[in-house]
This record gives sequence, structure tokens and C-alpha cells, in this order.
Amino acid sequence: MRLTDAAAQRISELTQRADSEIVGLRVGVKNGGCAGQSYTVEYAHDVRPTDEVVEDKGVKILVDPKAVLFLLGTEMDYKADKMQAQFVFNNPNQISACGCGESVELRPAKIDG
Repeated sequence: MRLTDAAAQRISELTQRADSEIVGLRVGVKNGGCAGQSYTVEYAHDVRPTDEVVEDKGVKILVDPKAVLFLLGTEMDYKADKMQAQFVFNNPNQISACGCGESVELRPAKIDG
């Protein structure tokens, strides 16, 4: 998983503004929504032994172990316009998305070898 400059800047801003100490953002995938799955992003107050730790552009992302195969090769971006601001996942493992953009269908990454 990698970050765009915009995502790294936003994560840095969020970690500096948090009410309590956080080590980064935890990213995962949960079941639900029209297409079957959705991305999760939350503050991480600690590093769990099973987290996949990604450090990119000076910030830390902790990937939930159940989501690793779904997020391999993903680029996390941050987009803001007049109507909304959100993290966007450019994921090669995404098969489809619902019309509202809140949920996706993902397949696990294929590992050669």
C-alpha cells in the first residue's frame, strides 16, 4: 500500500490535531453495503502485533491483517471539493463499486509463487 502526497499530508494533519496520541491511521475492509464490502479508516492509538505497518512519506498506516490481501497494490489518496472530502482507494483488486460510492466488491490479490 502506498500514499499520494495529498493523503500523506491529510494523515499528518489528522494525527497532529487528534485529542489523544495516535500512531497513525488503521485501514481495513468490512462486509456490508450494496456491493458487499467497504473500506474502514480509523485512528490507531497503538500498533497491534498483527498489524501490517506501512510507513510512507513520513506517516504510518496500519493495515488490518484480515484486509492485507484485499489492499495489496492499493494507492490511498485524499480528494476534497466543494461537496465532500474523503480518502479514496485506487485498488487493483476492486471488481466493482456501488453507484453511491460507499461500498465496493474486492477480490484477494493473487500471490505468485
